[in-house]
Amino acid sequence: MEQRISLVTLGVSDVARSRAFYEALGWRGQEVEETVFFQAGGLALVLWGRDKLARDCGLTDGTAAGFGGIALAHNVRSDAEVDALLTAAQRAGATVTKPAATNAVGFYSGCFVDPDGHAWEIAHNPGFPLAEDGSLTLPDFGTS
Repeated sequence: MEQRISLVTLGVSDVARSRAFYEALGWRGQEVEETVFFQAGGLALVLWGRDKLARDCGLTDGTAAGFGGIALAHNVRSDAEVDALLTAAQRAGATVTKPAATNAVGFYSGCFVDPDGHAWEIAHNPGFPLAEDGSLTLPDFGTS
């Protein structure tokens, strides 16, 4: 696994309120399907409903020992890489919480939690191309 984080997704209780907060700090986001994306250097910060994020990671929201309200995403270049990294993570001690599959938005992903319970999504999303150095640049969603 390359040493890289592609997206940091924060599970929030009110997406509009959270977007307003970050925009008040000078950030500029794009909202697509109740999800707000901010370009943050070579990675992206994403705001998404906490309940939706927990469900997408195969977790239950609400307990201190459960979902912590954040998921780290590691984007890769192929579906096969998703499968390989989930297998490698499991071998290294992770628990796969969501086996790899094509999700409702149409890209291939799966999720695991590390030994401390931090959620990671491994994803191949052709709509978020990676540069040779692994950096991700958000596309222009055509909305604001």
